[in-house]
Amino acid sequence: MTDLLALVFLLSGCFFIFAGTVGMIRLPDVYCRLHAMTKADNLGLLLICLSLLLLDGRVRIALLLLLIWLLALLASTVSAHLIARHSRARQVNERDGG
Repeated sequence: MTDLLALVFLLSGCFFIFAGTVGMIRLPDVYCRLHAMTKADNLGLLLICLSLLLLDGRVRIALLLLLIWLLALLASTVSAHLIARHSRARQVNERDGG
């Protein structure tokens, strides 16, 4: 049962990462692309970390996976903010696409 739940989390995480990647390619402007990447990839990584946690189950591994997820969350938040700020400073129009 645990393996099945881990598989569901893993496949869900892969789906969200794939959806964020497709959103980054297909969405029209930089702000929408940032939103797609930061939201979908963070959720996807969380689900993959939960899957790995279920498969291993040790407390040390759980803390390391949580640390990995938190650092990725922090990095994506800061980088998205910097990209949006740079786009705003360059006065990129939301309809320009970049």
